[in-house]
Amino acid sequence: MLRGDLEGTDLESYVEQAVMTTTLERVLNMARANSLFPMTFGLACCAMEMISMVSSRYDIARFGAEAFRASPRQADMIILSGRVSIKMAPVIRRVYDQMLEPKWAISMGACSSSGGMFANYAVVQGADKFMPVDVHVPGCPPRTEALLHGFNKLQKLIQGHPDDGWRRRYNALGTEEWARGGPDSRPNPEAAAEAYARARELADA
Repeated sequence: MLRGDLEGTDLESYVEQAVMTTTLERVLNMARANSLFPMTFGLACCAMEMISMVSSRYDIARFGAEAFRASPRQADMIILSGRVSIKMAPVIRRVYDQMLEPKWAISMGACSSSGGMFANYAVVQGADKFMPVDVHVPGCPPRTEALLHGFNKLQKLIQGHPDDGWRRRYNALGTEEWARGGPDSRPNPEAAAEAYARARELADA
């Protein structure tokens, strides 16, 4: 190509095969997804599984996230590993606010994601009630493999091509509360029928 052997359509086809173009934002997101700095932060029994991520058996260093930081000002990811008490929620929120931007959060285990077995006044019924959560990892406690799977999903989310949610996977668009008239109202058959029709149109498209 440097000698001018290729011209016209041959040169165009060669360039299409050999040159890859992208945007600066996609390159930055790829770097962010593969160089995350998690917080050294644990809440309860799920923290034991989180600690296992850095062991030789699981080796999260493969994904570029082995450097757990002791300060929120040096971290850009927090793993809520355990139950969140009402007294602890404002502390966690302050730690989250002090983290570097852009930042992400993983809610690990049933207690952090939905309150788990602690359906009482002392435990927050889901960490997403006081801070944004990007990935929920179910289990009580989830195995380290499950946390690594959630971490991989977070990497895809950061890179801009997240996995489809369950509503899209199972063609359940239109079953949201707004389609039934909102959380504070009774089911609305007309709104639901309209939402189901839109969902079928999206599925057929």
